[in-house]
Amino acid sequence: MAPRAGPPDGGWGWMIVAGCFLVTICTRAVTRCISIFFVEFQAYFGQDYARTAWIHSIVDCATMLCAPLGSLISNHVSCQVGIMLGGLLASTGLILSSFATSLEHLYLSLGVLTGLGFALCYSPAIAMVGKYFNKRKALAYGIAMSGSGIGTFILAPVVQLLIEQFSWRGALLILGGFVLNLCVCGALMRPIALKEDRKTAPGLLEQDYVPEAPKQDLKQLSICSPLIKAWSHECLCYCSWKEYDFLLMPGFMVLAVSVLFMAYGCSPLFVYLVPYALSVGVSHHQAAFLMSILGVIDIIGNITFGWLTDRRCLKKYRHFCYLFAVGMDGLCCLFLPVLQNFPLLVPFSFTFGYFDGAYVTLIPVVTADVVGTSSLSSALGVVYFLHAIPYLVSPPVAGWLVDTTGSYTASFLLCGFSMIFSSTLLCFARLAKKIKRTHLRSLTNDTHSKQHIWTNGAIAYSVTGELDQKDAEFLAVDTSSYSNR
Repeated sequence: MAPRAGPPDGGWGWMIVAGCFLVTICTRAVTRCISIFFVEFQAYFGQDYARTAWIHSIVDCATMLCAPLGSLISNHVSCQVGIMLGGLLASTGLILSSFATSLEHLYLSLGVLTGLGFALCYSPAIAMVGKYFNKRKALAYGIAMSGSGIGTFILAPVVQLLIEQFSWRGALLILGGFVLNLCVCGALMRPIALKEDRKTAPGLLEQDYVPEAPKQDLKQLSICSPLIKAWSHECLCYCSWKEYDFLLMPGFMVLAVSVLFMAYGCSPLFVYLVPYALSVGVSHHQAAFLMSILGVIDIIGNITFGWLTDRRCLKKYRHFCYLFAVGMDGLCCLFLPVLQNFPLLVPFSFTFGYFDGAYVTLIPVVTADVVGTSSLSSALGVVYFLHAIPYLVSPPVAGWLVDTTGSYTASFLLCGFSMIFSSTLLCFARLAKKIKRTHLRSLTNDTHSKQHIWTNGAIAYSVTGELDQKDAEFLAVDTSSYSNR
């Protein structure tokens, strides 16, 4: 297949968007709905908040920690193979979880195995959208990532109904069969070759020459094999380095640190929103309905922010739109402890869900703006990898604070301040970069204004009409020595 000059921005790309949409339903929406099982697990196994919260933490952590593995399989084997394999692993983990006899069993099956399966699907599917779209990239990502919100809106009440009808074991078994749809999503991911993806190594890799030689005898093969081995090792090392050379980019480093704090702040809310609502007197169905509201508004945030940031007036301000959305979610978390009834929690779900959908849509877009399309798959693997430790640590830490203080206030305040710090850090980094660029531009203009036009003897003329005395003396000596020759 001949490489294309650029992304098609349509055609089969819309099927890629549909496939990524289904992937986000089967991964992120299912992960969010695990919080509905929280109270069931706590009651059945008789454990506290902190120990039960490790289930959700391990799922999220394994999904993000193994994201580079998903990118590696996608880059070197096939995106289709990686997503199908991930679907099988995730389904197996959920089915095995339905037979759990302890929390440790759930840690391994629902946490590690299901999370690993989600990891093999999530980042490769998102990266494929970036390869098929350029001009309408944010809109495509908005539609694809809205699967998380739509899935949460639909699955939250469905999962609650399944738990009531078939217990938590039957609900997990049905979810295991549902997640097998990831294999169908993988079949849609048709690979595409772009010219900018072709990275050349020194020497032979710079030539697009593939010899079609006749059969060689064993003697010639034995002579050439050491050379082939050395050359292939050099090429492999070079390609591996080029695949991750974006790690040294200052812009990506700042984004990575910002992602760490953002991930710490956003994870506990999806674990503790339902238990917090139940603790203030909200019914089980109303608590599940809060998750549904959050999910459906998440969709609106995905699509509207994706469409808006594709407009010409906002396209170059995508970073600021991203940090604004993260900061607004942080403010929502700060106000959550004072919301003590269902009518007040509904506006919270609206606001938090909208801005959550907004920044989730912009994560791959901002990453692509920083590293470029050719490194997007590997960069997304690293970005989602950075989510792993915060996702692992934050829910148990929040649960420990609840067990220690007897309220959710400290947990939600810590989440809010973490997300606001993430937004502030990225804002200051962007402002510092802009100031540095302005300073360099002014220095460049000063340099151009002092360029010499021509000299005549000891007199030198410049654009400004003035010249330093030392420069004039140097030019006088130089021109006189030249005329003496």
